[in-house]
Amino acid sequence: MTEPAARGTEDFTAALHAHADRYWHKHPFHLRLHRGGLSRPELRQWIANRWYYQKCLPQKDAAIIANCPQADVRRRWVQRITYQDGTADGHGGHAQWLDLAEAAGLTRAEVLDERHVLPGVRFATDAYVTFARTRPWTEAVAASLTELFSPGLMRERLAALRTHYPWIAASGHRYFTVRPDAAASDASHALSLVTAHCTTRERQEAALAALAFKCDVLWSMLDAIEHAGRAG
Repeated sequence: MTEPAARGTEDFTAALHAHADRYWHKHPFHLRLHRGGLSRPELRQWIANRWYYQKCLPQKDAAIIANCPQADVRRRWVQRITYQDGTADGHGGHAQWLDLAEAAGLTRAEVLDERHVLPGVRFATDAYVTFARTRPWTEAVAASLTELFSPGLMRERLAALRTHYPWIAASGHRYFTVRPDAAASDASHALSLVTAHCTTRERQEAALAALAFKCDVLWSMLDAIEHAGRAG
């Protein structure tokens, strides 16, 4: 049987963007967060659990680099690791997230030792890192394309923090003030890689499945956090 013809670039790009409907911005937990409906313990739990995901992103990106044979791609992708880890202690996205945790009343120690990380969040995040390690690099790049949908969500979240959670010190807002522009740039680069390298129908379908998987990972994280909040 002949393989179906590859999608044109415009059609393939549209199919990737269509996954916006599966993104976690519609999750009930995010809706409550943005309406101001979270208690202090719930918001702190979200921050502590989201830290585990943030912490693992450089490992995911290192796996993509390890699996990619193209030097030009590796040179650009390594910037993602530097962005999160920073060039020194106290710099980068991780430091900014820890600032958020402290501004919300968590201690740095309790975030770093992961005492609040829920099994469901750990399982989903670890599955994402494993995916990046074991699947072709183009699929792992495609999975990162949830960043296509994230800048607007982060801007909405920043407005919610300022409006509904004034007890969080402004020193904790920096991650959401600088990340949207960086995420948009990263997403544009990743999209160009996926459309350039996924030129057969099989590779395109694999890329779409990878993006769907990533959406499920993110949704599963919030399912775990939402359930723990209700149980508590």
